[in-house]
Amino acid sequence: MAHSAPLVLPVCAEPVRDGTVVIRGGRVLQVGSRAELLSRFRVAEEVRWPGMIVAGLVDACCAPTPPGHGVTTRAAVVSDPADLAGVPGISYVEASSAGEQEWEEHDRDALITALREVDRPCPVGIAARTRDPHVLEDVAVLARTFGLRLLAGLDRHSPMALDEAGALGPHCHVACARPLDPGERKLLRLRRSVVAICPPGQEQAADVLALLEEGNSLALGSHALGHHALGHHALGHHAPGQHAPGQHAPGQHAPGHLDPGGLDPAGTGLGDLLGPGDLLGLAAGVRRRARELGLRVRGLDRRLVEAATLGGARALGLDAGPGRIGSLGPGSRADFAVFDARGRYPYSALMARPPCLATVVGGAVTGTGRPPRRADP
Repeated sequence: MAHSAPLVLPVCAEPVRDGTVVIRGGRVLQVGSRAELLSRFRVAEEVRWPGMIVAGLVDACCAPTPPGHGVTTRAAVVSDPADLAGVPGISYVEASSAGEQEWEEHDRDALITALREVDRPCPVGIAARTRDPHVLEDVAVLARTFGLRLLAGLDRHSPMALDEAGALGPHCHVACARPLDPGERKLLRLRRSVVAICPPGQEQAADVLALLEEGNSLALGSHALGHHALGHHALGHHAPGQHAPGQHAPGQHAPGHLDPGGLDPAGTGLGDLLGPGDLLGLAAGVRRRARELGLRVRGLDRRLVEAATLGGARALGLDAGPGRIGSLGPGSRADFAVFDARGRYPYSALMARPPCLATVVGGAVTGTGRPPRRADP
């Protein structure tokens, strides 16, 4: 099976004009020029797409809602362990106990039971939303014990607090919707924890550029961890009308954050632009704000697309080895999106947020907006 387009963007390699992705068994066999690969491989069927084939977008922090355009893998925070089965990507079970007593009496055992009952190979992790330092430390121990990914929100924990609890490391990524100071950026970089930028406030474009320039690993997420409605079913319960520390009442939101409905209390203008799971919209908003501030970073468009693809895969620990995601190359999972984008500069073309024609997950076409044309190879 082959998928061809006027332009293929593998992310891990240079763009290929008149390119083809050859697939077998849900994995990529090879990416290259159409003429060369069709002469090398015996292809039973070829799908010809208009526009651009791009490695699938990876949403590094989202609510368990339908994925955004072009998103093929997600880190979804679930409030109820029963939601795990229906969420593609990695599902993070929320741990938000208000205190140590609540954690020891009920929530710790409930979390362990939920993790053990997950029907593997469904990937699963823990979203640490508790403010209690003792509970946070135990959550970090559980993640290491079970070999699980860990997700933490910087709206509730500073990088220093996470580090003191033993949470930071390559197995942990952080959802960030606020500026970070140089010391925080350095600590996250030293611990090799990926920073998932969520819909930002006025000042965050400068912070994104600083993270890129200083060498932090960057991903993009469609929701700040503490601001999508997770309900009272989370592991850590609160009475009606009562809110966990750092949690806001309905209709109230922390300054500089977008609410789940796309409102924009910080006045960034991004609330009018972003749809659900719109990672390219988030990237375009960061670039637009950086230009308004007169900030320049070499290759910014490419680096933002890399954050939306390979950076997200790195945050989920799925960026290397057979079946890797976030890029297209021999052995990677056949996950990609097709955008109706053209032009001399493909990364800049994606910043214009072109329509998504289809997504392909494990070689299966989903969400087709325009029927592909099948050609005889």
